[in-house]
Amino acid sequence: MTSVNLGMPAAPLPVLAPRRKTRQIKVGSVGVGSDSPVSVQSMTTTPTTDINATLQQIAELTAAGCDIVRVACPSADDAEALPIIAKKSKIPVIADIHFQPKYVFAAIDAGCAAVRVNPGNIRKFDDQVKEISKAAKDAGVSIRIGVNAGSLDPRLLEKYGKATPEALVESAVWEASLFEEHDFHDFKISVKHNDPVVMVRAYEMLAERGDWPLHLGVTEAGPAFQGTIKSATAFGALLSKGIGDTIRVSLSAPPVEEIKVGLQILQSLNLRERKLEIVSCPSCGRAQVDVYTLADQVTAGLEGMEVPLRVAVMGCVVNGPGEAREADLGVASGNGKGQIFVKGKVIRTVPEDQIVETLIDEAMRIAEEMGDADGENAVQGSPVVTVS
Repeated sequence: MTSVNLGMPAAPLPVLAPRRKTRQIKVGSVGVGSDSPVSVQSMTTTPTTDINATLQQIAELTAAGCDIVRVACPSADDAEALPIIAKKSKIPVIADIHFQPKYVFAAIDAGCAAVRVNPGNIRKFDDQVKEISKAAKDAGVSIRIGVNAGSLDPRLLEKYGKATPEALVESAVWEASLFEEHDFHDFKISVKHNDPVVMVRAYEMLAERGDWPLHLGVTEAGPAFQGTIKSATAFGALLSKGIGDTIRVSLSAPPVEEIKVGLQILQSLNLRERKLEIVSCPSCGRAQVDVYTLADQVTAGLEGMEVPLRVAVMGCVVNGPGEAREADLGVASGNGKGQIFVKGKVIRTVPEDQIVETLIDEAMRIAEEMGDADGENAVQGSPVVTVS
């Protein structure tokens, strides 16, 4: 068999724009700001009072690649559960606080890595910023100022008529100034809206006003398909300009799906190392094989693999050889057979009924070699499929 160099290039991946320079904060062990990679967050959907279920969901999110997790804390019973959850979680826990300011202090005392506060619906929040700042600073806890279109301060709604970008930014900048007035700077900001256009403009305006790290999110984005499109569109517009330091994809779907989408957005923009990527043609009248079935079978066969490997599954002689040659591993199919490429070289030609088996075997061999070189298990996530 031909010996192929599997070494990865040392040069950094190209990006569309350098990261906007921001101050650096810590959410537990995770850095947030332009000196750290863009992190991915989600939020548990279990009752926080159900400690075992919440920890199980956090474990699933952690396994999927989640960097930071948020849990709801609307009641005293939830607050009582926070110390155990914060202690046993393998990733930093953020407590999500609305309405009752006393739970901000409870979350800090519980050992949470950070607290999300919603200035628009916490009673007399501005009057307690001094005490919150002191408690957070003493405990080494960071804050997220979470401005949301659905719970904007009534005074701003009256001023602007609705949750405009200007209204969201005015709320965020005002609250930031209160924390800074009390010499507290370990906070990030979000200005979420369900309309990607409004959301993007709000973050662009906010980025011009200060060097705060920004948490990106399209709130109430919708079911999985719609929410994925809205989030990818908005995040892509901002991240391509270097705006954004941590992201949360909001979907009406299991939280793990949010992590999958978020990671894929970052990988697509070269803000995370790309994992397994399957490039497959959309098929056309030139195809001489069933590309859909081939791509589905290869994807199923490689499920659980997580390596920086691009696999091309191509169905005709027009673009097939070129795409297969550019991939780490690929097949150009036609006339009842397939040419198998590894790192640009044809290593064999196999009958059509052996294409899937051969691709899976070669991918496993390459993954094993890469895993041995890195000293890590290369099989853990799910492959990413790209149709070209």
